[in-house]
Amino acid sequence: MDAEMIRRYCLNKPAVTESFPFDDTTLVFKVANKMFALVNLDGPLSINLKCDPEKAFELREHYPEVSPGYHMNKRLWNTVLLNGALDNDLIKSWIDDSYELVVKKLPKSWSKRTLEP
Repeated sequence: MDAEMIRRYCLNKPAVTESFPFDDTTLVFKVANKMFALVNLDGPLSINLKCDPEKAFELREHYPEVSPGYHMNKRLWNTVLLNGALDNDLIKSWIDDSYELVVKKLPKSWSKRTLEP
């Protein structure tokens, strides 16, 4: 997956915004002002994704491209190197998981009003 594919995929989700709040090379995707994906555009392409703590550890054990979240809470975030070794559908499923983890923590009133058609 390249950066533009990730961008289109993330922006296709309900209520997602994009910004560069930290610097000019870290593209951040948020839902309800809560981060769910950060894409490093400088150097090797990578993405930080929120993850269930047990699953985060399992993914790191199973995939050499997955490591503890760079500059993030290592228990809850993974950094995924996007070097072409991982299937796009797998990466998309991890983006979906990250988005859903954030949405699940939102107040019911916000989710119902904003995410449902």
